[in-house]
Amino acid sequence: MSNFDRNDLSNRLYIAMVNPWKENTYELDEPALRKLVQYFLTIGKGKNMGIIANPEAGELFYMTPEEKREVVKIVLEEVKGQMPVFAGVLENATNETVKLAVDMKKMGVDGLFVMPAIGAIDITTSWNPVAYPEVWLDEIKAIDDACDLPILAHPVGTPSIGFGIGIPTETTIAICNAVPNMIGWKMTYNWEGWKKVGRALKKQQPSVTVLGACASLFHEAISTDLFDGTVTGSFCYAAEPMLEHISLLKQGRNEEALALWDGGLAELQEWMYSDMSRLHLRYKVASWLRGLVPHPYMRRPMPAPNQCEIDTLVKLLRGAKLELISDEKIASLHARPELAINL
Repeated sequence: MSNFDRNDLSNRLYIAMVNPWKENTYELDEPALRKLVQYFLTIGKGKNMGIIANPEAGELFYMTPEEKREVVKIVLEEVKGQMPVFAGVLENATNETVKLAVDMKKMGVDGLFVMPAIGAIDITTSWNPVAYPEVWLDEIKAIDDACDLPILAHPVGTPSIGFGIGIPTETTIAICNAVPNMIGWKMTYNWEGWKKVGRALKKQQPSVTVLGACASLFHEAISTDLFDGTVTGSFCYAAEPMLEHISLLKQGRNEEALALWDGGLAELQEWMYSDMSRLHLRYKVASWLRGLVPHPYMRRPMPAPNQCEIDTLVKLLRGAKLELISDEKIASLHARPELAINL
């Protein structure tokens, strides 16, 4: 049983948390994960935050079900009810996704973080969510029927001019109407899509909150009342100034908020989100530069960072007045781990 009610769970600043791998490997680093969770507990104290364990930023696509359960077990042990924990649930087949979701409920998570199906072109890059909302809705309903837990959505689909990589308004509202346990909708959208979907969600009953994702749009979103909370990986590298910026805007201290935004934070976030094909890699590199994970490499087939990306992030993070690991550690970065293949 969660310590948090629907309203409390839905209006939060959720961290889409990266997962740390051991030095020179792609194995889960348990001490580093515990330390990372404690970092978020410390900076999030009194800030109405929450944790998403195993989001896309955490590389859940390339983790076994056992690894996903282990991450959630560790996170729950560290959090001890101090803030909500939602678990990302996704496998190749719906029955396996539902099984994982049931396991997460048994472990004691506060809710589930759902993503559209992965696999065949029919249900991924060729999916028409307006014509065929059931492609995702059927899976969400199967999860909901089995678990009856609060749900947050990660709504990504075929890119469009009107919505970016987010799914359109019609599908969003159809899913929310069909799933009363849907409490929050992640703004995976470009700004035009964010405005359309956000305004539609504001009319929903029961309420489904507008949760910011693309941190380069937070200033505009908060200023136009299209921001109820977050599900974002950007807290993994810039939590301190982001929390201050959000707080200042919420208090109506607009000039101070704008000064902070224009003082390096906006430039960092705009570059971070300028290439969606590198976004989660950039999250991981920036988290490493902040000293929060042992190395910046993601599991293959995710790419390795190039030197230009590392150099740019060093400059931008320092420009936002964030503390980094030493220049010596940055310069001594090892090559990415070899593939572990047993033939």
